[in-house]
Formats: sequence, C-alpha cells, structure tokens
Amino acid sequence: MAAVPTPHTRCPTCSERGPWLGSPTAPFCSDRCKLIDFGRWANQSYTISEPLRPEHFREYEEIPDDLDPDEPESI
Repeated sequence: MAAVPTPHTRCPTCSERGPWLGSPTAPFCSDRCKLIDFGRWANQSYTISEPLRPEHFREYEEIPDDLDPDEPESI
C-alpha cells in the first residue's frame, strides 16, 4: 500500500509553500515562523475590527471547486 503524500500548504507567517502539515511546527514551516506568530498574538497585533455577521460571508457561499484559496485573487 502506497503512503499518501502530505499536501502542500502555505505558512501563515512567511507564505512559503511546503509539506509541513505533518510536522511538529504545523501549520508553520519552522519554529522561527511559529514564534513570530506567537509574538504577534502576545503583542496584540492581531485584532478583530468588528464582530463578524452572516452578510460578511455571502460572497463566499458559492466558491468554485477549482479555486485555490491559498492563491491571491487575480484582478
């Protein structure tokens, strides 16, 4: 039986793409990126500007199956 390959994903800190979902630092590519993210949380750099409401999600209700959510939208 063949092993299932780990899917590639984007690191939330540096945006590098790689197969680290199975690693101890997941979803980050390294301990460095994991610590940078933790520092942002500790410094309260991440904030929610307003409460989310159902109308905020309406534009995402019918996302095409072939759209890669990790890729930026092209204009």
